[in-house]
Amino acid sequence: MGKIAIEVRGLHKRYGDKIVLSGIDLAVPAGTVFALLGRNGAGKTTLIHILSTLASADAGEVRIAGRDLSSDANGVRGAISLTGQFAAVDAMLTGRENLHMLCRLSGLSPSASRQRTAELLDAFDLKDAAGKRVGSYSGGMRRRLDLALSLVRPKPVLFLDEPTTGLDAMSRRALWTMIRKLREQGMTIFLTTQYLEEADELADQIAVLADGRLIASGSASELKARFGEAVIEISNDDDVIIRTLPTDGTIQDVNRALQEALRIVPANAKVAIRQPSMEDVFLALTGREEEVAVG
Repeated sequence: MGKIAIEVRGLHKRYGDKIVLSGIDLAVPAGTVFALLGRNGAGKTTLIHILSTLASADAGEVRIAGRDLSSDANGVRGAISLTGQFAAVDAMLTGRENLHMLCRLSGLSPSASRQRTAELLDAFDLKDAAGKRVGSYSGGMRRRLDLALSLVRPKPVLFLDEPTTGLDAMSRRALWTMIRKLREQGMTIFLTTQYLEEADELADQIAVLADGRLIASGSASELKARFGEAVIEISNDDDVIIRTLPTDGTIQDVNRALQEALRIVPANAKVAIRQPSMEDVFLALTGREEEVAVG
């Protein structure tokens, strides 16, 4: 493994009687995308807030870009950017004005601010809308602008907390393309998401958080191989899937699943066998937890 950009050891966080994070350990190599999966309330945002210095941990060690969070929080802040769940833009200003203002607040000269603003408008496909008020932007345009704002002065580590929540499929995929480009430029990206397909598409490494604990981690292919095999899908005459049956991939278990299906679905139902998806993995993982609190 190469240089580690984010290292977490024994991280704990409690709010009152509720344990939010319990002994979190993880390591994110530099120049990769790390995706943290979990349902609402699993602790994803709490973890990203601690790593980005917005909240403090009760115990544990964190190093980001070689800087220790407990002794050099300012150094950590200088090495990271954060895009939260909601676009942090001024709706009354134009896209160009939002970018230029933040460039100036970041210490760039007027000429350097104009140049950086133009670069970001071009990179994030916002040139045509640069002179329009952000209040008129679509959700996807606002998220692109929000991401552009976090990159006014590029940092080695970027935290994205559910960046595509509420976006349509086209806008989500456009943002995925931009995230891939940032990784190609050497940036380390820590991504929280509820979209399993998003993690599958983008992440070099995926971890699943449930009840404040990391219950599995690995690449998408590793997790699929470890927690799922051939899946049988049964559809009705309208091609609507009415039953999904996991198997261990052996002929014997596939036959067992088919025999089970014969008892519970019409004999003329259609059958297809596919490889497991991240959704299958996620359900298998959380299903193995005893009464996992993920709400």
